[in-house]
Amino acid sequence: MAPAHSTLIREKTQYVVGDLVTILLPLPLSGSYDYRVPEPLSLTPGDVVAVPLGRRQAVGVVWGPGQGGVPAAKLKDVRARFDAPNLPLVSRQFVDWVAGYTLNPRGAVLKMMMSVPEALVPPKPSIAYGSSPTPPVIKMTAARQRVLALVAAGLPRSATELAREAAVSPSVIKALADAGAIVPIPLPAVPPPEVPDWQRPGPALSADQAAAAQALTETMARGGFAVTLLDGVPGSGKTEVYFQAIAETLKRGRQALVLLPEIALSAQWLQRFRARFDAAPAVWHSDLGGRERRATWRAVADGQARVVVGARSALFLPFADLGLIVVDEEHDASYKQEDGPIYHARDMAVVRARLGNIPAVLVSATPSLETVVNVENGRYAGLHLPDRHAGALLPEVAVIDMRAAKPESGAWLSPTLRETLVKTWAEGEQAMLFLNRRGYAPLTLCRACGHRLQCPRCTAWLVEHRRVGGAARLQCHHCGFASALPKQCPACAAEDRFAACGPGVERLAEEVERVFPGIRHMIATSDTIAGPRAAAEVVRRIEDHEVDLVIGTQIVAKGYHFPLLTLVGVIDADLGLAGGDLRAAERTYQLLYQVAGRAGRADRPGRVLLQTFMPQHPVMAALTVGDRARFLAAEKEARRHASMPPFGRLVALIVSGEDEAAVERITRSLARAAPQAPDVTVLGPAPAPFALLRGRHRRRFLLKAPRDVTVQPIVREWLRQSPAMGRIRIQVDIDPYSFL
Repeated sequence: MAPAHSTLIREKTQYVVGDLVTILLPLPLSGSYDYRVPEPLSLTPGDVVAVPLGRRQAVGVVWGPGQGGVPAAKLKDVRARFDAPNLPLVSRQFVDWVAGYTLNPRGAVLKMMMSVPEALVPPKPSIAYGSSPTPPVIKMTAARQRVLALVAAGLPRSATELAREAAVSPSVIKALADAGAIVPIPLPAVPPPEVPDWQRPGPALSADQAAAAQALTETMARGGFAVTLLDGVPGSGKTEVYFQAIAETLKRGRQALVLLPEIALSAQWLQRFRARFDAAPAVWHSDLGGRERRATWRAVADGQARVVVGARSALFLPFADLGLIVVDEEHDASYKQEDGPIYHARDMAVVRARLGNIPAVLVSATPSLETVVNVENGRYAGLHLPDRHAGALLPEVAVIDMRAAKPESGAWLSPTLRETLVKTWAEGEQAMLFLNRRGYAPLTLCRACGHRLQCPRCTAWLVEHRRVGGAARLQCHHCGFASALPKQCPACAAEDRFAACGPGVERLAEEVERVFPGIRHMIATSDTIAGPRAAAEVVRRIEDHEVDLVIGTQIVAKGYHFPLLTLVGVIDADLGLAGGDLRAAERTYQLLYQVAGRAGRADRPGRVLLQTFMPQHPVMAALTVGDRARFLAAEKEARRHASMPPFGRLVALIVSGEDEAAVERITRSLARAAPQAPDVTVLGPAPAPFALLRGRHRRRFLLKAPRDVTVQPIVREWLRQSPAMGRIRIQVDIDPYSFL
């Protein structure tokens, strides 16, 4: 194996017969392999090729000239070049950069970019049949006449369509084709993507929107790398502003990428895009079928897909000529990839923009503290939309002190919230109850002995579900383990003594049905909304006022615009504040502010009620008085004092394996080799909060360093001194967001 490149060499020329080329394979390998260019091939950097790897054939990418040092007798030839678009230089630089920053093998990062191997082979064109320009003289039958009449009257059709529509057998179509009475016409196997019309006028913008759009357009005109934060209150029209930047990108003949945190729930966004550009964008997310993935990947790679909207993985598509990246809801924690190569899509989007020398736009009503500090330090530009569009007012936010306004026994809705719900419905308006807990109850225990039902594969309580999927069941939300509620307690054998503890959205819906019979309600969670089609149906039902009350988790907290929804009730506003996470207060503020922003987005005023046991908490105070700046200032000061991000660097190491003793051995070895630099602190090892996850025992280290310290070489040397062995895995999380 050739040594890994530290940086990608500059684009060269062609590699001809006899030259050595280094091939990077989309496998979890840090290095690359040397191969020889055989006759009659000639290759260029970025070509996708087939190469022998042991006894099988592998797909790889030409990364540059061979590194040498391999005996000639052991060199193997490249077998073939795929008829696929060349992987651009900037895409290969991005692979190298992400791998170096996150300390992942380059091949593992390339695998994310080469995620659809089937797309490397061009789809076969389909065959349709049309009229012959010189029709032969043939024996005519009624069946043949029907086919010829169809062909003459319309567009070319496939043999199957002709046979079905003319009500004839396939043999009739074949006989006409053999006689030359109808002629084959090759058609593209996949229809080309729709082309957005950038010249189509958009809606009238407010003065603030127009100024922000003009600033983004000027940034595009200047060209080059730039990052702009588009910060606006919910309902201020941020989407229409960055649509102007997309239009400018299309005008310049380049591609645009929009990242959304919940692509499966983007129904309203897609409607707005079509209304603005009279076309649908290419969509990229995990729910796409194989055929759609193949078509989209290839359309992006050959430049036919002009605008792509997708989840975080869309950042690794091989764009032919990317000219703009937009990260909507840039603060959202779901942009952090926690499995496989660990990365933050927002941060990597900024890197991708810098490598491509293009602008990036970060969009949020509640920007992350990291982004806010970058704006204050002048690294990013900032644009602010302080008012809702079309004169709509921000909702009134009030707290309900649950120490005083106690619900009745076994209930979760305070008297104040109940009364406000009744008034809202009496006005013909809609309401939302927000509780960020799926299922019926987060914990089930035995009344006889106190035993708590826990996942056998994770350090997590089993969540009870009653409404979704029929019969009651217990489920782990971390590994997917599921079982029926046992008849007997596994600890004391008591029968029928289990009690559900705490509320989930299903239990809340049960209370709504009991207290407000006849109210039309729906539960909106990832359990009930399975993909974009289901999400579009949910949106339609709410927009058509087929629903009076939406009961949902964070899946409904952002991006939606429902004119009749005027009341948001947060059942447990304190839920995210526990646990000691350094971002707990920031994330809770962001989530509650976003869900509050669903209320009163049109001409009807909105109201938000936060049920809390901590009404004096800084998060609650900031939400009720609308003082985001004061809250952020306090957060910044606390983080600066503790040298925590964004004022310090963190790296998490997670050691995991099925054999707990082996995990302990590797953990002790890592502890002995821990860095001893004066400005670097290593905390741990300690069992992770989820000490058992998906059947793997887990231990954690946390490395802390000043902001100006480059941590990757330190961690790389640390791992070199104590490598993982056997089936033990060491994951490196640069800039961790989760501490579980």
